[in-house]
Formats: sequence, structure tokens, C-alpha cells
Amino acid sequence: MTPTTDSARRSPLDDRHRARGATMTAFAGWDMPLDYGSVVAEHRAVRSACGVFDLSHLGTLRLTGAGAEATAQRALTNDAAALAQGRAHYTLCLEDGGGIVDDLLLYRLPWGLFAVPNAANAAGVQQALERVAAPGTAIADVKADLACLAVQGPGSPAVLAAAGIDVAGMRYLDVRPLGADGVLARSGYTGERGWELFVPAAEAGALWDRVVAAGATPAGLGARDTLRLEMGYPLHGQDISPATSPVEAGLTWAVKPATDFVGRAAVVRALEEGARRRLRGLRVLGRGIPRAHCEVRDDGAPAGETTSGGFSPTLGIGIALAYLDAGVGLDEGVEIVVRGRSLTARVERPPFVDADPRG
Repeated sequence: MTPTTDSARRSPLDDRHRARGATMTAFAGWDMPLDYGSVVAEHRAVRSACGVFDLSHLGTLRLTGAGAEATAQRALTNDAAALAQGRAHYTLCLEDGGGIVDDLLLYRLPWGLFAVPNAANAAGVQQALERVAAPGTAIADVKADLACLAVQGPGSPAVLAAAGIDVAGMRYLDVRPLGADGVLARSGYTGERGWELFVPAAEAGALWDRVVAAGATPAGLGARDTLRLEMGYPLHGQDISPATSPVEAGLTWAVKPATDFVGRAAVVRALEEGARRRLRGLRVLGRGIPRAHCEVRDDGAPAGETTSGGFSPTLGIGIALAYLDAGVGLDEGVEIVVRGRSLTARVERPPFVDADPRG
């Protein structure tokens, strides 16, 4: 846990977290709940029933005006022009050299585009958008106005209905306005069926109370991390960064080279040359828990390094993500060196668990 500081920003739901005795931690300049007593219990609640996360630290950028689409098309890797109203897609923001500035979701609503970058990278994404802004584009950081609740798990539709939120008929990555100023999206970072609700900060507390009263278990950033690791979802700053390319990270499905985005030439070159390393999943076959920055060996020779690792509450074993030499194939056995001890692991393509947000 990182100690909090007096300068850290606080969520509109801060009083709710402290009243529940949450362990608070500094995260990307914010003071956020790590857990409410048990990461494992919160994780299992999301997989089996329903959990609610406070994600008010996430960036929230509104792109409006005649040039909004052209701006997103130039700054981001996915095809913004093909994004229909009422839909969202995953996309990347790259440096000129092809490194990943951030990964984010982009939503199209009746009033324009809504970009949700990671908290630590929100300013960088806004700057990237502003550098290539087409005439007639307005880019607004609305973080001070909005809170975000993520209601996740197989029981989330019933919980939201009981809390007075109509989610009927929404498919995965559908999005619609919520009230006069909010956004309701069928999206999330857990691998479960779920929704993210961006609501005016002043209304967030009452909504949180209704969702919890309807049966959602409050869950912190600790469970969010274990849930995303089980799905193999990359975390910026660990698994992807400006030092990694979409090609080696396995994210080219979110890259449309036919669009003229920043970093395109570098990505095309990397595709032509082929990746020298690839982001893979590792399933530990015995006892032991891998962590980030552990050496991975193949037949005794260095073959890569873990970027994320931990205990899977669903599987009861250790799992990890790692960049491995391109010659290391799926289903191969490797060794993860953890504090001088070697753990036998199998190379896999995540997800590690049987979960699907489209369900």
C-alpha cells in the first residue's frame, strides 16, 4: 500500500469509503480505496454476484464540434469514423515512435465523443488530442464534474434495475446518455457483465447508496487488479507503456493502419519486421506466486520478464503476464524465478478464467 498524502485528490465518494473502513491508497494522484477488508472476498463477489467500484479517478474528456471525429481519428489508433452512435471501442494513443501513451475507451454519444483514459495518463491523452485537433474541435476535461461507478458481475443487471437504472437491451460496449449530463456504458475491466456509470459528482453518493442497498459488494482497486489479471487485460505502466508497441503487446486488433494516426509509420514498420518479443500469459503449475519483474527462463536461458503477477482467487494458483522472446510458443513450459526459486509455468493466451463481458 502506498501512503496517502494531503495533496491527493479525493473522490466524491470518499466519505462512503472511510465510513466502511476502507484501506485507502495513493493512486495516480488520487486517494482511493484499495480494499474494504478482503481483496479475495471482493474479487469473488464480482465473479459470482455483483460488486461496485469507485472509478472516479479515471480521466473523462469530451470532444465536441465539427472536428471531433477527425481529431480522434488522428490521435487514436482505432477507426473513429466507423464508431456508430451509441457504441464504444477500445483504442490506443501512441507516440510518434509507436510507443503506447495510453489505452482507453472511446464512446460516441448524441453530443459527440467521450474519451476515458487511465488516471495517470489523462493529461497526456488530452495533450495528444490537442496537438492534432482539427478546426472546430472543443476538448474539455470534465473530471471535476463527474464521478464514475462500475457495477460489475453476473448479478449487475438486477442490482442496477433495483437501483433505478434501466439497462434493458444494452449489448457489450453499448452506451447511452444517463440523465441530463451523465453517461451509461456497458463496459468494464473485470471480464464480467457490467456497466460503468458516469454521473454528476453531486449525485454519486446517493447512487452508490442505492447500488449497495440493492446488493452490490463494495470492491477496491486490489480486486480490480486481480480481476483484470485473470482476464489478461494489460495495465498501463506495467504491461504496456511508451516503451512497448501494440505489435509486441498483441493489441493490433485495436489498430487500423488505414487511418492516419500518430505513430502509424512505426506500427507498420513493426508489423513488417515482426515482434522480437510478445506479451503472454503464464500459469504456474505448482505452488508459488509470481510478481512483476521476475526473470523467465526457457531451458535455463533468459527468455523474458514478468510485467504483472499474483494469486488468482478464482483458480487458486499463481498467474502472470510476461514479455517473452517470440520463439517461445504457446503451451511451452518455462521457469519463473521468484526470489531465487524457480516456479514451473505454462505459456498461455489469456484469459485464464472462463469469463466473458459479452454474456
